[in-house]
Amino acid sequence: MDPKQFAGTLLKWYKINKRDLPWRETNDPYQIWLSEIILQQTRVNQGLPYFIKFMKAFPDIQALARAKEQKVLSLWQGLGYYSRARNLHHSAKMLVEQNNGMLPDTYKGLLKVKGIGKYTAAAIASFAYKEKTPVVDGNVFRVLTRVFGISSDISGSKGISEVYSLAEKIIPEREHDTYNQAIMEFGALHCLPVSPQCSSCPLSKICFAFAHQMQGDLPVKTKKIKKTTRYFNYLCLRHKNDFLMKERTGKDIWKGLFEVPMVEAKNIKSKDELLKEFNEKKIIIDKKSKTFKHVLTHQTIFAKFYVIEVPDLKYFNNMQRTLASVIYNKKQLKTLPKPVLINNFLEEYIF
Repeated sequence: MDPKQFAGTLLKWYKINKRDLPWRETNDPYQIWLSEIILQQTRVNQGLPYFIKFMKAFPDIQALARAKEQKVLSLWQGLGYYSRARNLHHSAKMLVEQNNGMLPDTYKGLLKVKGIGKYTAAAIASFAYKEKTPVVDGNVFRVLTRVFGISSDISGSKGISEVYSLAEKIIPEREHDTYNQAIMEFGALHCLPVSPQCSSCPLSKICFAFAHQMQGDLPVKTKKIKKTTRYFNYLCLRHKNDFLMKERTGKDIWKGLFEVPMVEAKNIKSKDELLKEFNEKKIIIDKKSKTFKHVLTHQTIFAKFYVIEVPDLKYFNNMQRTLASVIYNKKQLKTLPKPVLINNFLEEYIF
């Protein structure tokens, strides 16, 4: 197909069907950067409220750089993949220190910023600086492999290289930034992973997948995610309106977020087994939760919470030191950055 015809068809479709989104109404690189980081692994309807919250709290790079990490993570709560928020915050501070609070204005320069990969760099370069560079996300992979019949596995370097090479060849000389928006939007709204709208597709006459009934076969992606199952046993210790919380550290999930003291095991433990793990004989479990199931991309977590009312303040303080935790009251718990799993437990059993 003539690349000009392909681009022109998508541009025409986009002008009629595009969604009105705040980051499309600006060429501010910060807002575009923020939107692209939020929308990684996140649907637009879920990410939009977070974008609005972040822009209200941190209207520019300088404001984000001044923020405490806890505040950033608290606003991010519920989006998952928290390394995105930490990298965003870290890079904002670095840009203020080293580049006058400005993002680099080229694709190659943007790639040097922590947390900005090929796709995000291309998006910022294209939408903020009008650089002629193709933006290739999952939607674009799907559209190009289906329309042009690319059968190479896109989980491997050969397939990725083929799609990028094609994307570079067909990006138009004019309106390339709008074209990038158009092909991504077309994949998001029309050329869907399941049940694509082929009967009303403006590209159906030249689409390889439609002609050969291969919509469900393209793109080819054979690499499967390995999933693990984990069991978290939580001990929620409270004294009146005060609770013991611990910050998660290390390279595991939820780094920088807070949870009640926990023992990970090969199964969900009984209350007696859990108390033995914590080496506590004096305390009595007041309440136990249902078993929560929390699904992440690479793992499934089963968790149970045992709630303990500690009437003795001195003993509560001793427990705080023994468990290397911090005391927070109910009001503070509301704003503390927490995994969704912990927040769901608190909402159902504590607040």
